[in-house]
Amino acid sequence: MSGHSHWAGIKHKKGAKDAKRGEFFSKLLNAVAIAARHEPNPDFNPRLRTAVQTAKDSNVPKDRIDNAIKKAKEKQDNLEELTLEAYGPGGIAILMEAVTDSRNRTIAEIKNILGDVGAKWAEAGSVRWAFEQMPNEGWKAKFPQAVDNEAKSKTKKIIETLEENDDIQKVYTNAVL
Repeated sequence: MSGHSHWAGIKHKKGAKDAKRGEFFSKLLNAVAIAARHEPNPDFNPRLRTAVQTAKDSNVPKDRIDNAIKKAKEKQDNLEELTLEAYGPGGIAILMEAVTDSRNRTIAEIKNILGDVGAKWAEAGSVRWAFEQMPNEGWKAKFPQAVDNEAKSKTKKIIETLEENDDIQKVYTNAVL
């Protein structure tokens, strides 16, 4: 009889681990599909080359990467890139990159998350001025802001909560963490 609970434990742990890995793979494959929209050849598209390499480094199967590129080539994928903005504790700037198939759903989810963790939604352009976009690296804070320990811990919690969302690809902040 003892074998039943041992296998059940393994099954539940593996199921949870596989679900988390699947969500991570989805984020990586969405990034590949978005990058492949303009130029599906990685030799001529450095953004796609970086996204494919990141997916390969994370052990995403090659056929799934190829399928994401093929879908982007066929224009069947209706994914959209969003840059979302918010203010966190102490007035720190938060910039989020998201890839979604439903802009309205994603914005509503992010607004809900921000409200739950004590951050505030910001209109387009009101936070972006504090960042500069680096080629193939994302966003970098122009004016890093020092914050106290309480604001640091709240900011880290906000970032973790936002990154748990399937649509959020990356979160940037101007706080010195």
